[in-house]
Amino acid sequence: MIVRIMGEGQVVLADGHLTELNKLDDELLAEMENGDGPGFRRTLQALLAKVRDLGEPLPDDSLEPSELILPSPDATLEEVRELLSDDGLIPG
Repeated sequence: MIVRIMGEGQVVLADGHLTELNKLDDELLAEMENGDGPGFRRTLQALLAKVRDLGEPLPDDSLEPSELILPSPDATLEEVRELLSDDGLIPG
């Protein structure tokens, strides 16, 4: 799966990591619903760090279609709300 972090680039991520990432995504969704700004910021950073750690970066000049688009590290709670589906940022 190719994942884009807005403002950073793309990484290739094995589908097997989705379960692990979904746990952080669920936390993020709960924090957003509760209006927990500090918790949201902390969990968003943890989610993006995990994607960077588990993924293999694609070259900057690569233009592959992204199967998943994640917000930038400095995205606001309101900006992330606009990106959400019923399943959160990560499907499943």
